[in-house]
Amino acid sequence: MTKPIRNKHQKKLYPGRHGNGFELLVDGPEFFGEMLDAIAAAEKYVFLEQYLVSSGTIATEFIRALGKATDRGVEVYFLLDDYGCKGLNKKDRQALFEAGLQLHFCNPLRLKHWHYALFRNHRKLLLVDGEAAFVGGSGLTDDFWSSDDPLTSWHDVMVKIRGPVLQDWHHAFLTSWQHFTEDILPIPAPKPAQRPENQFGQVLTSQPLLQNINRATFKHLQLAKKCIWITTPYFVPTSKLRRRLRRAARKGIDVRLLLAGERSDHPWVTHAARRHYSRLLRDGVRIFEYQPRFTHAKIVLCDEWASIGSSNLDRWNQRWNLDANQGVEDQAFSEIVRAMFVTDFNHSKEIESTTWSGRSFWQHLFEWVLGYFVAAVERISRYLPRRWK
Repeated sequence: MTKPIRNKHQKKLYPGRHGNGFELLVDGPEFFGEMLDAIAAAEKYVFLEQYLVSSGTIATEFIRALGKATDRGVEVYFLLDDYGCKGLNKKDRQALFEAGLQLHFCNPLRLKHWHYALFRNHRKLLLVDGEAAFVGGSGLTDDFWSSDDPLTSWHDVMVKIRGPVLQDWHHAFLTSWQHFTEDILPIPAPKPAQRPENQFGQVLTSQPLLQNINRATFKHLQLAKKCIWITTPYFVPTSKLRRRLRRAARKGIDVRLLLAGERSDHPWVTHAARRHYSRLLRDGVRIFEYQPRFTHAKIVLCDEWASIGSSNLDRWNQRWNLDANQGVEDQAFSEIVRAMFVTDFNHSKEIESTTWSGRSFWQHLFEWVLGYFVAAVERISRYLPRRWK
């Protein structure tokens, strides 16, 4: 069984670094193409860490690209979460092994270790040659892009990253690899090359009990003067986060939540989240439910600071998951993120306080039951042993 993580660097934030270049990639057709191109251009190594992988067109494209990379002599290291990749069939698993890459499944599901099953590696990271990285919320599944019916694809984003922060992403991957495999990779960190964009960024990683993503988020919630815009597919917030949002809205800050609507892979979570709407609305928080398709993006925007990655900022992530986000503090990048939010707001239904309070008794009861069920499950789970310390 894998030993607990005891790396000192996991207990503190990576430093903020200037000289980076960040590019926001919206939806599968854009970010999958960029990621595959990066793998095709790899000359030295490829690091890939993924939670959600399922057999289909996208998985096949990545397996083929990784196989071609190993044929060129590129070293490929692939960390897959054992639960998240349960949709990867035997044929594709065999293809990965035959491709000659280094493959490891994180926290395999075992009956005798059932009490550790909830701990998952939820990160989504691709790092190529220390030259470019991709971080966000997307898995390698056809859910994020179906050429047959693109309008049903999940809405998500990835950030393409270049510059000095790549040395921290390099370290983050090596730490995960060493933890899960007990092997130390003899691959030196990339040189911190400066980018002409000179954008400021900070790598944010979290594990249970060491919530560096939350620490950075709450810091910027406190510092925000103009806006706090958050999008997340599963709004199961802590009471602390709800209080911060209500307090900011009462101070006159533009606080908005962009959440999943009826289109969701877990619609019961949407209904459970609605239990919190009334009080948030009363304090001035604006709530939007995205309509065209399921939104899977995970973004926090506070004035000119943005955090994008795998963290849903919910109770589940905080208790059980390894997550990773890219923090960016830059006016030009924040304007791009803001523009994406505005587009999504225009394709959403805003929840109005007056109409929301007029919901039927049965809707109130349904949301109350689901909300307290989610909270009860989280409280009960606290008594299970902690995997990572």
